[in-house]
Amino acid sequence: MDSAAITPTFRDATEDDIDTLVALVESAYRGDASRAGWTTEADILEGQRTDPEGVRDVVKSPDSRLLTVEQDGRVVACCHLEHRGDHAYFGMFAVSPAVQGAGLGKVVLAEAERAARETWGARAMHMTVISVRNDLIAWYERRGYRRTGEMSPFPYGDERFGVPLRDDLRFELLVKELV
Repeated sequence: MDSAAITPTFRDATEDDIDTLVALVESAYRGDASRAGWTTEADILEGQRTDPEGVRDVVKSPDSRLLTVEQDGRVVACCHLEHRGDHAYFGMFAVSPAVQGAGLGKVVLAEAERAARETWGARAMHMTVISVRNDLIAWYERRGYRRTGEMSPFPYGDERFGVPLRDDLRFELLVKELV
């Protein structure tokens, strides 16, 4: 299936979506279920990726949007957008492993960029990616994001973000101009 055949519905998440979105994010990144897709972090992190409180905070934040993506009546993807002055931050991006590889991620990313430009007049999109995720970074680079070399530490010891299986994790800032 190519991305032209994908016709998702986008909407802002509500508090009623929290449990569904936590399950989606966990399924895309953690545990054996995540291995069905290519975005798994199961080889570098155990434990949780997010929790209901974290998702609720995003849903309720006045400077954020948690785009929820439905297809055929079920939630299949999501992403967090946060207004930060002249740019938007992109995070909590998850696509159900069952539909990964069909082009939905490209469609969601393009919609997130459009929404950031139109909602806040964002001139750029920023995101952080675990620096050892070369396949994921390459995917973003093919969509116009550039590596900045700017690193920030991984929150070792804070199990809300997972339990690292290696000691070299850090985040790299990726940026794309939107204008």
